[in-house]
Amino acid sequence: MSADQTPSDSTPVALRINGQSVVLRSPRDSALLYALRDELSLTGTHYGCGANQCGACHVLVDGKAVASCDTPLWAVAGKSVVTIEGLGSAEQPHPLQQAFLEEQAGQCGYCLSGILISAAALLDHNPDPDEAQIRTALQGNLCRCGAHNRMLRAVRLAAQRMREGGPHAEPQGGAA
Repeated sequence: MSADQTPSDSTPVALRINGQSVVLRSPRDSALLYALRDELSLTGTHYGCGANQCGACHVLVDGKAVASCDTPLWAVAGKSVVTIEGLGSAEQPHPLQQAFLEEQAGQCGYCLSGILISAAALLDHNPDPDEAQIRTALQGNLCRCGAHNRMLRAVRLAAQRMREGGPHAEPQGGAA
């Protein structure tokens, strides 16, 4: 799109969020994070650093984990976004959420939504990751609580359950 064809800052942005068609009216240049939190009240995605350095704000955009703090709203027009609220629920947790609970992989919880989203992106693309691949997938997520080893165990447990179709397993492809 050329400069003279650029939509105005107030042009609504249509996309899918957690499987639902949505039209956002936030300014097109505002960060996706703010539209999710302020316009849709999806507050599970956290503001961390605001500079794509901590991973607290990760969401899935067309299956890839991205930092919503520095992704402009216009960049997700027509795409599918999954937030932590769309990953699973209290009644039907995603296998990752269940495994994180079982492994007690979170302490303060601030980083967990971003870590779960990053891990979900990994498992959607690689259902049998080794430890190095898990570490690489999570390297963009900071956690100061020191629960890293439990997080690794939880991701491995969820991957195993998803491959085997066992308890709390979900079909490959995740939420849409």
